[in-house]
Amino acid sequence: MLSLTHSVRMALGSIGSSKLRSALTTLGIVIGVAAVIANVSLGASFNEFFTEEIGTVGNNFIIIEGKSPHLFHDNEMKLVKNTPGIVGVSPLRQGVAEAKFISTTRQIQVQGVSEDYEEVANIEMESGSFLDDNDKYMAVLGHDVAYEKFGKNILEKNTIELTFTTRDGEVVTQKFKVKGIVKSPETSFVQSGIESDERIFIPISTMNEIIGEDYYWGFFAAATSMESIDDVTDELDKRLARHLGVPFRDIDNEDAKPYALMNQAEILKEVDQLSAALGSLLTSVALISLIVGSIGIMNIMLVTVTERTNEIGIMKSLGYKNHEVLSLFIVESMVVGLIGGILGTGLGILGAFMADSAMGLPYIFPLDLIFVGMLVSIIVGLLAGVYPANKAAKMNPVDALRHE
Repeated sequence: MLSLTHSVRMALGSIGSSKLRSALTTLGIVIGVAAVIANVSLGASFNEFFTEEIGTVGNNFIIIEGKSPHLFHDNEMKLVKNTPGIVGVSPLRQGVAEAKFISTTRQIQVQGVSEDYEEVANIEMESGSFLDDNDKYMAVLGHDVAYEKFGKNILEKNTIELTFTTRDGEVVTQKFKVKGIVKSPETSFVQSGIESDERIFIPISTMNEIIGEDYYWGFFAAATSMESIDDVTDELDKRLARHLGVPFRDIDNEDAKPYALMNQAEILKEVDQLSAALGSLLTSVALISLIVGSIGIMNIMLVTVTERTNEIGIMKSLGYKNHEVLSLFIVESMVVGLIGGILGTGLGILGAFMADSAMGLPYIFPLDLIFVGMLVSIIVGLLAGVYPANKAAKMNPVDALRHE
């Protein structure tokens, strides 16, 4: 009875006798397994990256945006704030102003907010403090605005000039005292169309006073937890719809409502779906390499069967059964696949690590991918070796011994 150990030893001997051919045979498996492992790891890294990025935008946040001007005022602000499950809310207004520090002028995005914005938007201060609702002509600067935009550092208690242009074309200039500098979140996630580093925050009441308007374009709110955020969003949606006169039959019709709602859980779900789709696409492409690799193993095993026809004849004349010859060649094919899998797994781990480092992604490598890589390579070797092994097992010993 041919033992597995003996089969593996013979397989390694056969592989070692044709090193170059064996190396070329395993190349397809190496590339295929490496590509699959690297792509799955990269998919997990991208998903973790975007989850962390979205987390820097706010804690359990809900964004309410009006589809038209003059929709949201103080009454709507109170409605949002009094919705069960809402722990903080800031009205929002955004516009471009001409900012001047000493003799340098830049076009900067200015955002009007209330004091709750610090908590709901996860703002961390590098120096000074954030705005409070009693402030008037005070400003908080994003990190890049303070240290890069003007070619010189703007410090706490310095003064900057902001010039706004109203809808009527009137130009209004006002001096603001710098109350604090926002710590750079070190994120590339874009919130409301502009990175947090590149904004100037001022009290929204002051911004509306300067511009001569009294409405808000939306609200940035926070729910008590991620577990409750969907329920809180649904309740907020119902209250706003009822308050703004949306018919009950249209409450689930997003196009019929004059506002749009989005929460952190929904964004994370979309990111998960996008990452899964991207990962599936990349993995599907990588599987083509595995198919090519399996064809390579099958071809080389067919050549091996032909070259070893005399050896097969001798084995069968010595009493080796068909299933023993079959198992011998299947084991050899599986060993080729396993060697390719080990090398491919190592290459995939290294490739994923290098790619994550180059792109600044967190390195995420599920350990079960190692077992998946080994299993896939063995299965590929098994499937690729069945036909050549079956052909060898069915050889007539007399004909095999006569083969030259």
